Amino acid sequence: MTVTVFRALHHGRSPGDPLVLPGPWDAASARAFADAGFPALATPSAGVAAALGYEDGQTPADEMFAAVTRIARSVDVPVSADVEAGYGLSPKELVARILDTGAVGCNLEDSDSATKALKDPQRHADWLAEVRAEAGDRLFINARVDSFLRGVSDPAQAITRARLYVAAGADCVYPFAVPPEQLPLLREEIEGPINVAPLPGSPSVAELGRLGATRITFGPGLHRKAMAAVRTIAESLRADRTQGPQGTGRTEPAD
Repeated sequence: MTVTVFRALHHGRSPGDPLVLPGPWDAASARAFADAGFPALATPSAGVAAALGYEDGQTPADEMFAAVTRIARSVDVPVSADVEAGYGLSPKELVARILDTGAVGCNLEDSDSATKALKDPQRHADWLAEVRAEAGDRLFINARVDSFLRGVSDPAQAITRARLYVAAGADCVYPFAVPPEQLPLLREEIEGPINVAPLPGSPSVAELGRLGATRITFGPGLHRKAMAAVRTIAESLRADRTQGPQGTGRTEPAD
């Protein structure tokens, strides 16, 4: 599926009908979401990291790109890849490696996961412009805005950053952890699609759309729900083993 198809999914949407992009962490979860009828998927770096045995932000670049490759080749819908802050790669190498995975889009963050520091917005915009120049129209760039995440409650900073990133060529901006009540202001002040991830206690997907979200992603939320289900299964199996047949405390036959 081409980037043209993916890009078109972000436009012409009614306010209460945002594009919903589930976040697969491996090929099996990707196939489950695609089989459910979702038109595209967006990998979460934290979910992929957990599936690979790493903390968020600690996945080696080679392993992340390999995981995205497995996900993209397992489905016939467009896949966007969360590649964090770009792993220190040059724009040329970053674009080449994303395209090699089969992904048609990417998330790029504007803060450092290790230091938690926000990047200089103009310098980051300049870097995004280089990524856009290398990619041309081949990648859909979702520029994450981390000011809310890093404790800056004033929406003016998020708006300033988002405008710079759009001017640099971003197709969409992602004000991570934006309070829902501030979405209408951002929608009024920012040109182009806006990505929102629901927070605990957030309004429904449809309501987030009415407030200003163009598309909805879930970060590691879906992986965490899946793991909660796995833990429930594990606890049930453990309880069954402990109880044993007829309350003997054993599941295996006696010697």
